[in-house]
Amino acid sequence: MKTRFYFVLISFLLSNLAVAQKTNFTVEDAINVRSIGSTTLSDDGKLLAGVITDGRSRFGVDHFRFQDPSYINVFPGQFVIIDTESGAMSFPYDNPSRVTSFTWSPNSRELAFLEQKGEKLHLMIYDTNRKRVREIKIVGNPLLANSTLTWTADGQAILLHARAVDWMDRAMELYNAATKGPVVVYDGSKPFLNWDEIRNTNALTRVLRVELSKGASTELLPEGNYGGVYLSEDNQYLIFNETFPLKTSYVRNEGTEYQVSYKKLSKADSTHILYKRNKQRRNYNWSDSKAKFAWVDSGYVFIQSLGDTVIHNLTKGKAYSDEEKKKEVKFSITSWSPSENQLLLSSDKGYWLVDAKGESLEMVYEFPKDKEKAPNLSLAHWSSDEQTLFFSYSEKERWRRGFVRFDVNTREMKDIIVDERLYTGIQKAKNSDRIVLNLSDGDMPSDLVATDWSFATMQPLTNLNPWLSEKKMTRSELISYRNVDGKELQGILYYPVDYEEGKKYPLVCEVYESFFANGYNRNMNLFANQGYFALRPSVDLEMGYPGEAWVKGITAAINKLVDEGKVDNDKVGVQGGSYGGYATSLLITQTDRFAAAINISGKVNIISFLGDSPKIGTRNYTAAEYGQDRIGGTLWDEPLKYLATTAVLYADRIETPHLILTGEGDWNVPGTNSRELFYAMRRLGKDVTWVNYLNGGHGAGAASNESDFYDHWNRVFEFYEKHFNKEKDID
Repeated sequence: MKTRFYFVLISFLLSNLAVAQKTNFTVEDAINVRSIGSTTLSDDGKLLAGVITDGRSRFGVDHFRFQDPSYINVFPGQFVIIDTESGAMSFPYDNPSRVTSFTWSPNSRELAFLEQKGEKLHLMIYDTNRKRVREIKIVGNPLLANSTLTWTADGQAILLHARAVDWMDRAMELYNAATKGPVVVYDGSKPFLNWDEIRNTNALTRVLRVELSKGASTELLPEGNYGGVYLSEDNQYLIFNETFPLKTSYVRNEGTEYQVSYKKLSKADSTHILYKRNKQRRNYNWSDSKAKFAWVDSGYVFIQSLGDTVIHNLTKGKAYSDEEKKKEVKFSITSWSPSENQLLLSSDKGYWLVDAKGESLEMVYEFPKDKEKAPNLSLAHWSSDEQTLFFSYSEKERWRRGFVRFDVNTREMKDIIVDERLYTGIQKAKNSDRIVLNLSDGDMPSDLVATDWSFATMQPLTNLNPWLSEKKMTRSELISYRNVDGKELQGILYYPVDYEEGKKYPLVCEVYESFFANGYNRNMNLFANQGYFALRPSVDLEMGYPGEAWVKGITAAINKLVDEGKVDNDKVGVQGGSYGGYATSLLITQTDRFAAAINISGKVNIISFLGDSPKIGTRNYTAAEYGQDRIGGTLWDEPLKYLATTAVLYADRIETPHLILTGEGDWNVPGTNSRELFYAMRRLGKDVTWVNYLNGGHGAGAASNESDFYDHWNRVFEFYEKHFNKEKDID
């Protein structure tokens, strides 16, 4: 017994020693965390291409050149090819490169991609057998655009987007006129705002077919604004969506016309219009082969075959939500079946199967009655025998996530793998059951795993951040609370490192809209390593009265944590970025609840903001009137609501010390708007500091260079420490 006691004691001491030896997660560590993006799985599922990056990849952005036609900025990273069976990695380049638009050849042996060299993109091919990269030198050296690459079925050619010969001259003339002048004229009688005209010109491309053997190119489509270009599986047809801007519009779905066409590649001048230019966009759902397509109009599902003019209505008169009133079910399209002989549809009642001839329509799965509590389902895969539907699964009141399968014959839904982990970014191979996805325990950065639809075993493919096991990391918890109106809301609570039960800690709230899913979060870990609780609370935003939501919801969440004895009532801070920064400044005009508040790249005057971001057109107007800002009307229809949600007008009510962080190159929320509150608060004798990063963008110092990133976070930490511990003298 003594031997066992000493063994347990030694194990306990060693375990605690290992925890004690862990070091804090720092700002430098936040930069060093690696992730993999741009992942593309080969058709046979054996190889995965991607780019490994860390926080430094975004430090080189020139925010002042947004919309500059001559500016290309593909983020640098480590180009990697991963064997999905063994996890073995190979690196086509020794050094970081700027690569994008990965597309595997039909035989899965070659990978096409675009590489940025200087100010141009180049078409490259990586041969997996020879492990060699070669450039396809296109005859005439056309200027390539950053877009999707499409292989022909025989693997002999690639379709890509390129610019017209005189495009750069035309585009730069418009850009220079708007940025260099010396005189810039804004004429209200012109159909487009100046920056909309620049954006429209930047969207223009030609579509070329490039022969890989000699680099010869053929123009398939002349210069236009193409929203999507697809090649049919038999290589007979080219399908393309076109956008035709007519004018700058302040109303959603106005000012633009849309058209869908196809051409038979074996014939010259064989273009056929499927959907004639119309102000209403039509979204076609194409089968994998592109031989058939379906769409929804007025809740009915229509189907047509490419090259055929016959249209079939698959659902009219076949399903009623109210038999007595003959009210028909309104459908949306979920997916084509692998054989292209069936479609999976959905309605507010459930999932339906319909055959492609419209002869049978049947609901196969009924949604739970309580839709607010019913789990979220999203189709991930339809088995090749068409007997099983695989869905991603996520519950709405707790962290239970994963995958479930539905048996079409027995009509049973069963769990495959459901737990608290996070499963994201699933990719499936075209010609095998191999799948690759991101897996995280919910707190640590995700890594890639490979598996099949049984999920019986999961092959780890990456271990990008093993050093984090030696760092103190936060743990997250889903909490529930009721806002002032009594509505139950949820938020994500992140615990301070070295947390001790019964001890009260400072709290920093990061606000925006609603939060539910956890996962690795840089900001939350940095605050947890300062010895703070961190909270991402949800709010219930109401159209017409958005400014009330934050004070109703966030303060209720804080009070719950204070009442539980976790949080020090006098040491509560709040911050947010962009829309969350706007919320922060507005919130502190309504309550003195906070010891400190930080607005990062958030507006403070919704009225002057309407015209404050010219490079993104009318976004600020539409966001205010019926978008994210939720005012619910124009300034002239609802002037009082605009006044009520403009923080600078209530600067005299602010008692909370306020730090405002902006980026001089922010084309989204210019620092000129945020600075209004600084001048107002200073005029009123309030505690306020404004820091403007001259190289920064949207995100202030955190969206700038590396030295500014450190400065940004050090200022944030010092600001909270100063106001959480007023007895301390922070230099």
